[in-house]
This record gives sequence, structure tokens and C-alpha cells, in this order.
Amino acid sequence: MKPRTLTLLFACIALTALHAGAAQLMSAPITTATPQDSASLVARLNALDAHPGVDASYSFRISSQHPGVVGQKITRAQHTYKGLRVFGSESVVVTNAAGDILSVSASDRRPGLQPQATTPGGVAPPPPPAAPLPADLTPSLNSEAAIAAAVQAIAAGASHRWPPSAELLIYPLMKTTRTAAAANKPDDQLNALDVVEVVDRYALAWLVQLRMALDGKLVYYDVVIDAHSGAVIAKWPALQTVTGIGNSQYNGQVPISTSATAGGFQMLDSARGTGGRYGGMAITNANHSSPNNPDPGAIYTNASNTWGDGLQYNGGSTTSANGQTAAVNALWGLMNTYDTNKNVLGWQSLDGNNTATYIAAHVGTAYDNAFYDDSCKCMYIGDGNSFTSLGAIDVIGHEMSHGVTASTADLIYAGESGGLNESNSDIGGEMVEAYARHGGTGGTVPAAGNDWMMGKEISKSGQPLRWMYKPSKDGRSPDSWNSNLGNLDVHYSSGPNNRMFYFLAQGSSADPASDYHSPYLTRTPAAMSGIGSDKAYRIWFKALTTKFTSSTNYADARNKVLQAAQELYGATSKEAIAVQRAYAAINVGADIDEAGGGGGGEAVERIVNGGFENGVTGWSGTTYVIGANPGQPPYEGTRYAWLGGNGRRATETLTQRVTIPANAASAQLSFALHIDTDEGGNTVYDTMTVTVRSGGSGGAVLATLATYTNLTPADGYQIRSFDLLPFKGQTVTLSFAMREDRSLQTSFVLDKVSLLTK
Repeated sequence: MKPRTLTLLFACIALTALHAGAAQLMSAPITTATPQDSASLVARLNALDAHPGVDASYSFRISSQHPGVVGQKITRAQHTYKGLRVFGSESVVVTNAAGDILSVSASDRRPGLQPQATTPGGVAPPPPPAAPLPADLTPSLNSEAAIAAAVQAIAAGASHRWPPSAELLIYPLMKTTRTAAAANKPDDQLNALDVVEVVDRYALAWLVQLRMALDGKLVYYDVVIDAHSGAVIAKWPALQTVTGIGNSQYNGQVPISTSATAGGFQMLDSARGTGGRYGGMAITNANHSSPNNPDPGAIYTNASNTWGDGLQYNGGSTTSANGQTAAVNALWGLMNTYDTNKNVLGWQSLDGNNTATYIAAHVGTAYDNAFYDDSCKCMYIGDGNSFTSLGAIDVIGHEMSHGVTASTADLIYAGESGGLNESNSDIGGEMVEAYARHGGTGGTVPAAGNDWMMGKEISKSGQPLRWMYKPSKDGRSPDSWNSNLGNLDVHYSSGPNNRMFYFLAQGSSADPASDYHSPYLTRTPAAMSGIGSDKAYRIWFKALTTKFTSSTNYADARNKVLQAAQELYGATSKEAIAVQRAYAAINVGADIDEAGGGGGGEAVERIVNGGFENGVTGWSGTTYVIGANPGQPPYEGTRYAWLGGNGRRATETLTQRVTIPANAASAQLSFALHIDTDEGGNTVYDTMTVTVRSGGSGGAVLATLATYTNLTPADGYQIRSFDLLPFKGQTVTLSFAMREDRSLQTSFVLDKVSLLTK
């Protein structure tokens, strides 16, 4: 008899509450992992990574750790080859309080392995030949020579504001290839899911980070230098900017959190954040310090606790009531940014670990910029010339969201990932604005209050920097994905994802003449329904912090945002359907009907008896695993399939043949899986592999969707989903195959297997 497990009932109850819409809050700040803890996690990741071609040359390097939802931790692990980091190749690992791995989201670009390029959803197409390794991993240039080459290429006469750095690494040079189904599509008809990125070749390179200044302007660049020839392989700007009772300039009288000093009060908010340069959230007076090398200056002080006059800075004293107004703007914006993420999501400060930050006001003279600087994890605000003071609430929320990105996904600030980086900041700015406008309290993002226009208040002309609902109104940003998107400036390539988020939150219009219409929404209804800003932000933030990697592009973002929605609200929930429609609206994936997620009508379920309530009907193989047992609760209903749990050598397999219609617009496989184990250590002993096979259960493996092991237990059921659209027009066999070793049980409990086609 399989071993009894009693604790799962509580996990199942919690999961039911979650699907009912209960909010998931992030944990309190976490303690820094010890070297032993990090080494243990790396050992477990190496054990999970055991597949052909992986040897001792490959490993992982822990780069950052942050709070997950309550009881969980998020760890980012860089992929290494022979001790060198592989740029843009990493894993995001979620663990529970016991250190067990709950999920892994990865972008794998390591050299020497057969490429595992995937379409969104995890189905691997036939891989191309492996890209060649660098011929020599010993650099011809040292780090000083690489820095000199980078400075010469970017700004030879610039001075270093922060010391330059150079990291030797393996740099994958990527190329975009079409899927087989899109081989003959005209360029202007390509969808983001019609192309995949694969490694063309690798280079041994120095990643040089320059934080310089020249002629009153900051020159922040990341530069990739060939470690043998000294040539510039790639470069991108690293400065993340918005160009272009306190009496605030934009919001009237607002409450601000200050602290008392011997002579009065100071703009130090000790209730929000700890540590950092000033010991709490602070606003400082840069007092026209040159943007070339801005000095944040001292914390603002005042004899009374009434600050500012609410008027645009007139060029006089920066400490007078008029000069204080910019500081009031900044403090109110910083407080509301902190409160939005903490009260709604449980995320504290920029890094989730409650590390305090600061904003320096009055940078330069008539300076038309505000920027986030990750070197100090702080923000600088100019007084404006073409603009008014750049301390508007959405601008501050935008810049501080760059700090969240830098602490988590660290999206590369170039190409499509750079556009997503900027889009995340626009999303954050709008959500902070909505929260602040409704009083800055409560545990949800209000449904209204923001204007969905970035930087409108700082514009003297009344024209915003960006329109989220129709990006093309600025004359430069596209409304939808196209194959040239990654070549645009990141402030413009952010446009389609901004529009996606607007549609996800607010819905669209069926009127082709409307700014809120998308011609890519071709299913029913023509006007998609939004799910509200609160749910949209929760889904986006979960994807950003637990699934995105630094190289995530639009297609990968769609997949991971969809996974986040399915995990939060259910595999076939209205929220998951809305994500698919919102991305379809910007030419990323196919549109579906809202009613049941169908295409051209209701969705069609291709799995027979996916909940196992009708016993063995529809299933073949080791069907005695289907049933009910007090040792394991079901995900729903009364029955499930309990593979494993024997504590002895065993193989158990469940299969079902399915046909995916040739005219299917989508084919989404999902299932609920719970794993528990009595195994210890970091070795894989027991596995369950999910495959798609040709013919019957003994047919050739067309794709391995996933392999789960004793190293990946999880509290309660986890929803797993995969895109099977590449198999449309075929009859295939889905196989769930478990292998258990000679001792100590691992249970793989399967329920609610579903394959919906539209």
C-alpha cells in the first residue's frame, strides 16, 4: 500500500482559496543564504541538470535572492561553463521554507549542448546543430585593455563617475529563425510565436560596464568586447531614464512622512526601508550639482513640518518653500511607490528585502531628465526646462520600478528584453499613480485613478511621453509586435507590451476607429474583457519576479505571464484567457474566444476522463494507479492518478491517444501535479517524465515536455501547462511515465488533465 500523507489536505485547501481569488503576498525580507546553503542549492540544480552532454564543466552561480510568496524564496542562478558565466543564460528557482525546489524557469544558452530552443509552452522543435564553442577560453586582452577599448568606442574624453568594471564571460551571439510552420510567411504577417531565438556562435568576451560623464551628460553603457581581438561585439545604454502636510506641485496638499531632528524636521522616512546610504527612505538636495557627476547632497531639513509652496521651481533657493516643492513631489512619490508594492503585493522596497533608497532633487540647472542609477540604487530628478519638474507620481513610480527590475529579472536593456524593461517601469508608474490617487491605502490597486499616459503632468504642451493604450500616438512606438521590434530604442519597443497590459486590465473596443481597438482580436467578442488593474498587476509582477530571465523576449513573456495567470487563478480561468487575448491583441500568439477560451466557438476538450472520476475510462497503461486513497487528497472531485509512492523499484505509466485538429488555433495541455518524497540529499532517484509520442505508448518520442523528480517536491498541487499546437493535424499519445528506485517513496499525484483546442 502506498504511504499515507496527511499534511496535503491543508495545502489543497489553501490552493482552493487561491483559485477563488485570494491574494498572494510576498514574504518578509529574507536572511542572506550562507555559503553552505548556496552550495547545497547549486548541488541540487546540478543534479536536476543531469542530461546528455552535461558534465563537470557546467554549473550554476547564485546571483541574487529575494522573497517569494509567504514561505517561499526566489533565487536567481547564472549558468556557468568552465567557471565562466554564460551571458543571458540563467535559472529562476523558487524554493519553500525547507529548501525544496518548487519550480524552475530557465533561459538556457550554454555552449556545447544541443540547443533546446522551445516554442512558448515548452515544446521543442527539431534542434539545429550545436553552435561552436569559443576556440580558446584564455583571453588575449586583460581587463584593463578591455576597459580602454570600451571607453575609446563609447566616449574617449569622458570621466568615470563610478569605477569601470570588466567581467570575463561567454557571450552567445543570437540569431532569429522561423518555425517550420512560418517558413513561407511574408515578413509583415509574422507573429511573435512564428520565430525563435537560437545561438549562432559564442565568443569569449569582456562585459565592460562604464558609468561615465561628458559635457554635462551621463554616459552609462554596457559594452561587450571580444577578449581576443578587442572588437566591440555589442553595446547598449545602461542609464534607465524618462527623458523628456506637503504642498506638492501636482497633487495639492499631501501627507508626507518625515522625522524630527534637534532643529526641526527632515525628509527621512524611517518607517519605509532600512539601511542604505541614509538609514531610511530619504529626499536630498543636489542643489544644482552637475548631471556630469551629481552629488546627492544632504537630506532636506526644515524648521517646521510644513513644506513647499506647490509651485514650479522658479530658479531661486533650493531650500526655500519654492525649492522644497520638488522634494515634496519626490517624497510623496517615493512613499506611494513603496506602499503600492508592499500593501498590494507584500514586496518591500526595490529589492524585496526592504533596503532603503533615496531621491536627489534639483539635479543640474533646468535639467530635462530624471533617471534611476543602479550603482547607488537611487534616483535623480531635474527641475525641467522643456518639461516642468520631473517629480510627477508616475515618473517616480516608473524610475523606482527600474530598481525592482534590476533587483529581479534584470532584463537586458537592449532588444526586446529592453522594451520589456521599460514597459515594466511604465506599468509600475501607472499602478503607483492609481494607488496614490485613491488615498494610498488598502490591499488592492484601484480600478481607476491613473490616466494611462506616461509623464503627462510634466509636459508643458499637455502631450504625454507615451500613451499606453495606443503607443503609436507618439509617432514612433508600434502598437504591436513585428520582426523589427528589437532594433528600436527601448522606449519605443516598450509600446506593444504597454498596450497588452492596458487591454489586460481595461479591455478593448470593437470599434475599428477607436484608439482602444486591435485588429488582431478576431474571435468573440471583438472587444475583449479586462480583468482589472489589481489582477493584471499581480499576474505581471509574479511573472517578472519568478519567471522572467534577463533575456526574456516578447514570446517568452507571453508564455510566462500566462503561466503566472494559470498558477494564480487556474489553467482555464477568465484571467488566463484574458492574458492570451491581450497578447494576441499585440500580435503575440493567436486570439481565442472568451467563452470557455474557444476558437470559433467553445473550447473542445480532447482528454477523456481527465479528472479520473470515471475510473480507467480513456486511459491505458498502469491503470491501477487511478483511484482514491486517504493518503492523498485530489485536486478536485474524489479521484486522481497516484504514480509512485511505492518505496521500491517500480515503473508505472499512464497514456492516452489524442487528436489535435489541423485547423486548431491553439492547443493547451495542462494538468495538476503534486509531488512529495521521503528521499533526501541532492541525487535524483525517482522520476516522472511527460512526453508526446507518435503512435501508441511505445511510439517514438516526439517531444519531452518535462521531467519531474524527487528533487522537485511542492506543497499542494501545481498547475503545469504546455503548448501542443506544433502537433496540430496529428494523432499523438500523451505519456506520463514514472520510475522509482529500490527504496524511499516519491509520489507523483496527477489530476485534472486537460487538452483544450480552439
